[in-house]
Amino acid sequence: MSTSTADPTATADHAAGYRAGRTLPLRVEIVRQLRRRRTLVMTGVLAAMPLVILAAFQIGGTPDRVNRTTFIELATASGPNFAATMLFMGTGFMLVIPVALYCGDTVAAEANWSSLRYLLAAPVPRARLLLRKFTVGLLFSAATVVLLPLLGLAVGTAAYGWGDLKLPTGASLPASAVLPRLAIAVAFVILSELVVAALAFWLSTATDAPLGAVGGAVFFTIITGVLDAVTALGSLREWLPAHWQYSWADALQPQLEWGGMLQGVSLSVSYAIVLLALAFRGFARKDVVS
Repeated sequence: MSTSTADPTATADHAAGYRAGRTLPLRVEIVRQLRRRRTLVMTGVLAAMPLVILAAFQIGGTPDRVNRTTFIELATASGPNFAATMLFMGTGFMLVIPVALYCGDTVAAEANWSSLRYLLAAPVPRARLLLRKFTVGLLFSAATVVLLPLLGLAVGTAAYGWGDLKLPTGASLPASAVLPRLAIAVAFVILSELVVAALAFWLSTATDAPLGAVGGAVFFTIITGVLDAVTALGSLREWLPAHWQYSWADALQPQLEWGGMLQGVSLSVSYAIVLLALAFRGFARKDVVS
């Protein structure tokens, strides 16, 4: 017969020296996640991507300069263009995987290792445990989103020099305005990934299988991307997070436009709040036996 691990906060509050606010310090969780192999592997893979893409351009030659319609075709124009290309490649899938991994693996992995019940018996309040886990997951996710275009900027500038950001529309963004605009674009990507992070985290609290939580979030992203391509859905596509995922490109236009980015962020944050509420509510009532 299975036994549940009850939340011991109520009784532990009367224990001498116990302070709920001192349990599971944020720095401890950060160090634990930094030392995990999946963190090192994911960081290494993303750090290598700009070099892989650069090697591909060096081997394949400069893209055709006649009909440039995407950031990929403009990648070799300058360092900022190479950074924008990395962000373009990462949006939609490459950056989704680490976000889903960091937020979807965190609680489910503890359950899979049979260490979750010991954390709760420490005793760490359940809400504090989830808050610490999700905060660290978001920190690692945000760092990953920043890492890819930042390394792309460094590698691209070394290979192609610093200059204006050439746009697929034929216009260009002055080099003096590139860094602030790229920062806005990266910030939008981080906020737009909140829905993926929250979904992965919710699944992580509901299952003991880390791959199930991570895979569920990635599968959701793929499905919403496919549905967004179905033009027959019309305005219904505006309710899909994938519909706004490339709105960061509006930050790189000569005239900065906020409309698409604001709609994308508001939708992502709204979905994230609902999913996090489900995660906290479900975990508070969960019978933790692993």
